[in-house]
Amino acid sequence: MPQPANTPTFQVIGATAVAEVLDGRHEDVVGLVSDIYRLHGSGGTTNPDSYFLRFPERPEARIIALPSRIQDEREVAGIKWIGSFPGNHAAGTLPRASAVVVLNDMATGFPFACVEGSAISAHRTAASAALAAGLLHPDRTASRVAVIGSGPIARRVLEYLRESGWKVGHYAVHDLVPARAEQLRNDLLARGDSAEAVTTGAEDAVRGAELVVLATTAGEPWLHDASLLTSEQTVLNVSLRDLGVPVVLAAQNILDDVDHCLKANTSPHLAEQATGNRDFVAGTISDLIEGRLAPDRGRPRVFSPFGLGVLDLALARFIHTEAVRRGSAVTMENFFGLE
Repeated sequence: MPQPANTPTFQVIGATAVAEVLDGRHEDVVGLVSDIYRLHGSGGTTNPDSYFLRFPERPEARIIALPSRIQDEREVAGIKWIGSFPGNHAAGTLPRASAVVVLNDMATGFPFACVEGSAISAHRTAASAALAAGLLHPDRTASRVAVIGSGPIARRVLEYLRESGWKVGHYAVHDLVPARAEQLRNDLLARGDSAEAVTTGAEDAVRGAELVVLATTAGEPWLHDASLLTSEQTVLNVSLRDLGVPVVLAAQNILDDVDHCLKANTSPHLAEQATGNRDFVAGTISDLIEGRLAPDRGRPRVFSPFGLGVLDLALARFIHTEAVRRGSAVTMENFFGLE
């Protein structure tokens, strides 16, 4: 029987194809993230709460579902399904995070693609951080950058900062596992950068750094001394739970989405619980992009991105389009059994 002309197709795009699409596309990804933040700020997206699947016998592990919808000229819906199993590190064989992004056609509701998502998650996080860093620190120059946590996300953030034109005099790297900090230091030195691994404590790495990248797995705040940060500093609070309430309240706080970020005991959420209000929130990154908000040079500036599913969705859509054009998307014949 002939297949109907509108029979849905389903394509799979694996890690190699994703990497090929994203290679050297830093400017495009940052631009895409900026566009989606604008759309989100104007109400052109649907981004419900993330849903956490937890395991009582393994409290450190979780799988998170991030459903979302983009309403533009190429309307799409979808979901990122991302697992975080820190025990993989201890086993020494697999990364902590793994993910897929499923894209749904808004005309039929049928999913039309499954895209490897861990790279998408890392790239959109890093692009978001680099975008905010440039908006909050527009000269893109730092004599010292502190990197707290030296895993894949931190590395990707540094990559996006470099490709965004940042000029850095010296890197100070700290990690609870000194060998990881040493490895990142060595990699930076191999690139010709000036770098050190700070073993005396994270506070010593942060002190005096114009740009601070927080990319840890901290479950609760450890940086409580508000005097440690100065008005010269911009903090990319990527891991969300490193800063104590006094530090948050002393800073200009910019979030990606207020309602999303003020939950799950993030540092801003703890500040809301402590004060009973949201007065410490200056605005969102879309406010910065649109010029409704300016960096406050009189106090530290902190960008806290909860991580919006619409960013994953937009980047997965971009990758799907490019992979199809390149012929690297694998079509699953009659996936839905409709022939």
